[in-house]
Amino acid sequence: MAQAYKIAVIEDEVKIARMIKDYLEKEGMTVVWAAEGRAGLELVRQQAPDLLILDLMLPDLSGLEVCRLLRREQNIPIIMLTARSQETDRVVGLEMGADDYIVKPFSLAELAARIRAVMRRAREQAGIPGATGKKSEPAILQRGELQVDGENCSVKRGGREIELTPTEFKILNLMARHPGRVFSRLQLLEACLGEAYSGYERSIDTHISNLRKKIEPDPANPIYIATVFGFGYKFLQH
Repeated sequence: MAQAYKIAVIEDEVKIARMIKDYLEKEGMTVVWAAEGRAGLELVRQQAPDLLILDLMLPDLSGLEVCRLLRREQNIPIIMLTARSQETDRVVGLEMGADDYIVKPFSLAELAARIRAVMRRAREQAGIPGATGKKSEPAILQRGELQVDGENCSVKRGGREIELTPTEFKILNLMARHPGRVFSRLQLLEACLGEAYSGYERSIDTHISNLRKKIEPDPANPIYIATVFGFGYKFLQH
């Protein structure tokens, strides 16, 4: 049976918004909609949806600004929706905290599949029972001075909280749970962002660089995340 997710849509093109709403409601989801960025922010804050579909080009606040503001407050999964297809736009969207990215024109069936995939990853990340059929691992990991809390999606170093984007947290949480294992860029990309981003492996370098700036005492001489030249990255044993 399909999950009855509540989906928020921030999209200024009425025709597209109605198509999304009609299709997702036929799929058993509840859809709430706003046509502008500021109205959309309030919608998300008041309605507490499970996932947000966010257009990049909005008449007041841009989708990137909406994403940035929401990421200060909560970890709602976000799928960005835009007519732009350049790699740089995708990378910027990822860096701002988007979980997935779909380019217009798109298939409504694909959008529904992306929603389910993102929600499945979000549930697995949160350790929700039944999400994977497996017992969840210990929620809190201690790696040297670094504490990674998989349940609350939070990270502390030496007792001090570090603010990460959802993508940065997913990468760190995955690697910290498998210290010593070497991950290729593609493996990290697909595990944390999904197969939709295959072909954009180098965007992982940006996330790793930003992550090191936040968690490493000296980013130039990392003690947590090491580069394995010609392959990818690994989390060092502690």
